[in-house]
Amino acid sequence: MGFVRVKSGVVHYRDEGSHDAPAIALINALGTDLRIWDDAAVILARDFRVIRYDKRGHGLSEAGPDRYDMADYAADLAGVLERLGVARATIVGLSIGGVIAQELYRRRPELCEAVVLSDTAAKIGTDDSWDARIAEVERGGIKAIADSILRRWFTPDFWARRADDLAGWRCMLTRSPKQGYLAACGALKRADLRPYAGAIAVPTLCLVGDQDGSTPVDLVRETASLIPAARLEIIGGAGHIPNIEKPDAFADLIAAHVKSARAAI
Repeated sequence: MGFVRVKSGVVHYRDEGSHDAPAIALINALGTDLRIWDDAAVILARDFRVIRYDKRGHGLSEAGPDRYDMADYAADLAGVLERLGVARATIVGLSIGGVIAQELYRRRPELCEAVVLSDTAAKIGTDDSWDARIAEVERGGIKAIADSILRRWFTPDFWARRADDLAGWRCMLTRSPKQGYLAACGALKRADLRPYAGAIAVPTLCLVGDQDGSTPVDLVRETASLIPAARLEIIGGAGHIPNIEKPDAFADLIAAHVKSARAAI
């Protein structure tokens, strides 16, 4: 665990695995921190250098101003990679992390050896849906939307069989800094990467849980269709955060993608 200063402030990160191995950068979802990658990171760190971090306004990273856009998040990640001496990495983005990954490729393609877009899209939600969420959080805090969010994140089977885990992830969500959460909602509302998706020229894997309630299979498939030669994989028995529900399947797909991408160089 460590902290590194980039232009926007201090970012909390973990850097695991061998520094001589190919690098993977993991970008977490809205309302989460780097702990969501714990199980998958253990698997991936056997063969790769795994860098994960708390995006601004989440976890132990500083928040910065009240408003920021995807370009700001992408600049933060670029700054982290540069401070850690990583010239190129496979960029793995989950949910808003996938939008950040696309923005990073648009602005700094030289940093991206390959891309994994998990449970995400080039455009997520509508102005109305984001305005409604922002208003609800402003009125009642993140607790007011926690149940509806968790039902999108996790399958009914997870709810039934893993009550203790569910309680823990609820704590993570509801303890997320309100200002950081709202700023990220605003950034997602304004972000539309559809005009740029066709320019992604590195190997790209699109992943989605078969029961994702936030970015359903058809939405992820639509984004995959915009990216030349992108490949879509559906993870069975998973919701919006398959790296928690199915870490082995998730990590195996990423590892195979990284190895395939490097073999094609």
